[in-house]
Amino acid sequence: MEDWEDEQSPVVTSLTLGKAENAWNSNGQQNGKDNEESSWKPGAGFGTQGGNRDRGFGKVDGDFKGFRTGIDENANEGVDNGHSWNTGGEGFSGRGGRGRGGRGGGRGFRNSFKSDDENASDEGFKSGFSGRGGRGGRGGRGAFQQGGDEEGKGRFGGGYRGQNEEIFSKGSPKDNEEKEDGETAGPKVNYIPPPPPEEENSIFSHYATGINFDRYDDILVDVSGSNPPKAIMTFEEAQLCETLNKNVAKSGYVKPTPVQKYGIPIISAGRDLMACAQTGSGKTAAFLLPILQHLMNEGLASSKFSELQEPEVIIVAPTRELINQIYLEARKFAYGTCVRPVVVYGGTNVGFTIREVLKGCNVLCGTPGRLLDIINRGKVGLSKIRFLVLDEADRMLDMGFEADMRKLVNSPGMPSKEERQTLMFSATYPEDIQKLAADFLKVDYLFLAVGVVGGACNDIEQHIIQVTQYSKREKLLDLLKTTGTQRTMVFVETKRSADFIATFLCQEKMPTTSIHGDREQRERETALRDFRTGQCPVLVATSVAARGLDIEHVQHVVNFDLPKEIDEYVHRIGRTGRCGNTGRAVSFFDPEADTPLARSLVKVLSEAQQEVPSWLEEIALGAHGTTGFNPRGKVFASTDSRRGGSFTKNLAPQPAAQSTVTAAADDDDWE
Repeated sequence: MEDWEDEQSPVVTSLTLGKAENAWNSNGQQNGKDNEESSWKPGAGFGTQGGNRDRGFGKVDGDFKGFRTGIDENANEGVDNGHSWNTGGEGFSGRGGRGRGGRGGGRGFRNSFKSDDENASDEGFKSGFSGRGGRGGRGGRGAFQQGGDEEGKGRFGGGYRGQNEEIFSKGSPKDNEEKEDGETAGPKVNYIPPPPPEEENSIFSHYATGINFDRYDDILVDVSGSNPPKAIMTFEEAQLCETLNKNVAKSGYVKPTPVQKYGIPIISAGRDLMACAQTGSGKTAAFLLPILQHLMNEGLASSKFSELQEPEVIIVAPTRELINQIYLEARKFAYGTCVRPVVVYGGTNVGFTIREVLKGCNVLCGTPGRLLDIINRGKVGLSKIRFLVLDEADRMLDMGFEADMRKLVNSPGMPSKEERQTLMFSATYPEDIQKLAADFLKVDYLFLAVGVVGGACNDIEQHIIQVTQYSKREKLLDLLKTTGTQRTMVFVETKRSADFIATFLCQEKMPTTSIHGDREQRERETALRDFRTGQCPVLVATSVAARGLDIEHVQHVVNFDLPKEIDEYVHRIGRTGRCGNTGRAVSFFDPEADTPLARSLVKVLSEAQQEVPSWLEEIALGAHGTTGFNPRGKVFASTDSRRGGSFTKNLAPQPAAQSTVTAAADDDDWE
């Protein structure tokens, strides 16, 4: 049985090692009298007797047999019989059981295990439990040596393979770590998210377009690159199949937005695309509709009978909430077809995730860590990939996720960029990210710029208020008293601040919840649900909620702490004023901390035709070393970096500048 299959086993929270004299003797005999209660004795294994799961030790039929003392002749090197330990001088090399692994750090069981072998290390388990053991079952490879050259280097990397337990993980333990959400560093995650809605009305619930939706027709669009296809004016021109057209109509789509008018024909023509469009402008549908149409034309259907699922599409996004939102959109548009989308993200039970994938998968949506984990486990093959989509691509290619993205495109079986179609979407595109993105795109990719790319939406009323750090709480309280029960998102810079401000507001009798990277996935989903339903009209959030989240009826956004980068500001305030609706964004500006952002703020406000406070202009004029958007042009603040000879395909890509946000000690976990 594989290590993810038994989801109902009770959690054993204590570990009894028994008396020291019963611990270990390499001659296969006990020291002292036989202790029936010892959970660590010859032939009985290591762990609590009769338990189903412990911390980091193999599970075998209700008993732990991860450590064998050698008295069983069937546990020798020649006939391993599944045991994690044998005493023939070769140590053991088992893979993890089902638990957390140890947390030692060099303390472990120094001198606890000794052998009569004269070549054995006097230190025995010199390293003990080194580091934080990964999740059992795919924790580190144990490497205990009774003798030999690896003196003192044995360690518990997260558990041991038990008898008759299949090795499930493929690839090194390091490859399986989810560095962003720390899943493998903590206790085993048993959370299984609730199933998505099955009722048609719930599946097709959608935004009501606002009074300014028709203004999208006036937004200027720029397409650069060779031979771009002609834009469409209606969804009928997209030549979608009957089922997709019905689903588009049920979703409330009447006419395409600018990014859809140009993006759909570009993708349908098989071209690689780098698309920039303001927040809330319909980017998700712009790539989902032509992709699903292609799959329908090919007559593809998912197969639940294969142990190796080979999807045709992979969609990657930086946060769990965003990728789940994309999955729900894909599920909506694929309703009534044979195409099956699946979502994988951290913070949820791995066994549940794998079972969902094995039910059949054409469109695999995932966050980077969990996606690579599932691939490394050998349950997803990449040889049939036709589309690779990076949403919030600027974030996916910065220093936080660039390594994961390169690992993904270089995974065994992944078609080269010439053999697949790569699509990138975001609201902001710094020039250094554009240069980096060229490594993933074909030479003739098209660059689509919609409106003031990297700029704020004109439907958002922006206000900047000068406030000292210690006056922010009272100012926030005064502001929220005027908003009443209207939905308000309050952005802060650190996870600690999110909990502190949420607690403060609750004490002031304002129903408030919070979301950040340290909250468990169950808590994050509950917080979003309470906010969506209005049970808690105030949501305090860090950057984890800044990008892509599409929550209806968000009337206000408050930047309690301004971000370090102007791109993040644009994404934050983009949580309101979506789909032609109007919204209001208020930002607290502390001159001591926020002066480096002043020039960029003035530029964003001016381009969105918002009032710029005179005091902010004065600070901006005196600010040094500040950065803003690409200054080229007033219509397209971010343009194709290949223009003007500033970038050529043969130029070696430069690494993206590391975000000052990610450098902060208490910054948020993205995934």
